[in-house]
Amino acid sequence: MLRRTGVTEEYLAELLSFRASDLFDAPTKAALQLAEYMTDHPGRELADSLFETLCRQFDEGEILELAAMVGLFHYTNRFNNAFGIEPTV
Repeated sequence: MLRRTGVTEEYLAELLSFRASDLFDAPTKAALQLAEYMTDHPGRELADSLFETLCRQFDEGEILELAAMVGLFHYTNRFNNAFGIEPTV
């Protein structure tokens, strides 16, 4: 699906090692860390170190919006998986 929207192979390959990649800027890396944490630790409070990283890049409202988007995608994925719904573009 991402390829159909113009995401490059290089970008997809770099996602797996985004922390060490020069392809992503500091705000993007922080947002990816949030998404990774929320995926790997569902229902758990953010680690203080991650919250500090987010605060260096975003204001409170932006952090809440990012967390809401991650949560929305988790919900959407779980809902779609439960009913065998394939994403469309």
